[in-house]
Amino acid sequence: MAEDEQRAPAAVVFDALGLAYEEAFAASAPHLASLGWLVERLKPGSRVLDVGSGTGRPTARTLVDAGHTVLGVDVSPVMVELAARQVPEAEFRLADVRELPLDEGSFDAVCAYFSLLQMTRAEQVAVVGRLASALRPGGLAVLATVPVDVEGVDVTFMGQPVRVTSFAAEEFARLAADAGLSVLAEENVLFTPAHPDGGPEPQVFLYCRRDAG
Repeated sequence: MAEDEQRAPAAVVFDALGLAYEEAFAASAPHLASLGWLVERLKPGSRVLDVGSGTGRPTARTLVDAGHTVLGVDVSPVMVELAARQVPEAEFRLADVRELPLDEGSFDAVCAYFSLLQMTRAEQVAVVGRLASALRPGGLAVLATVPVDVEGVDVTFMGQPVRVTSFAAEEFARLAADAGLSVLAEENVLFTPAHPDGGPEPQVFLYCRRDAG
């Protein structure tokens, strides 16, 4: 266990889950709808950052199929390997977004689907701020999380022990606004993963744009 303790907790969890995570979440109608929203608004050949890119499906696959250039980052070596195999047209890096260099205004869109939940609140604030800065003015962002007011709570997720921190929906939207993002729309849903250990969970999807100037 010493080796696991030296790695990012999310890497340990998602290495263990692998394709089971995709099977549980890839058919999510709200997730697919949010990708449709992005695809409808992005110019052909847009550059998109996918934070917590997982297996590459459905996010990177949908965006690549729509003609966009995708950089996916994930802390899980297993996920990065799966994504590179399943979506070879995209680029995937084994990296922690908290440490990843991001140039100002270098992306047309960013996605972060549930990839903040194993960060502290301070880290989530910092990461969303960095993602907003990495967008060109007018660039788009989709941010999704489980909107519950918890900090450092130990739970079991698809059979894996995880420590979760999150914000209530209103606070999460405020976090995005404070980072310089205009929240254009917000969707709150209840989703049940297709997994024997999956129970109904609240989810919020924020549709955002980086303010100009």
